[in-house]
Amino acid sequence: MNKSELIDAIAKDADMTKANAGKALDALMAAITSTLKKGEDVSLVGFGTFKVSKRAARTGRNPKTGAALQIAACNSPGFSAGKGLKEAVN
Repeated sequence: MNKSELIDAIAKDADMTKANAGKALDALMAAITSTLKKGEDVSLVGFGTFKVSKRAARTGRNPKTGAALQIAACNSPGFSAGKGLKEAVN
């Protein structure tokens, strides 16, 4: 499912226009993104939790040449599924 298909599904299930469903989806993604930028978690009970993990700097290898290279430290977004989502999928 891509973004436009998700917007269509939201519009149908919530009985709203596609334009309003698109705005709602964009607002949701913006809110999650801005909260993660602050370093905070976003927890949706029954669905899951979005959180930021700090990755330390490390040494990697160029697969083509085998030469060692330094990989910089970074923040990586992640998602862990909640109990309700896990049960719905299985």
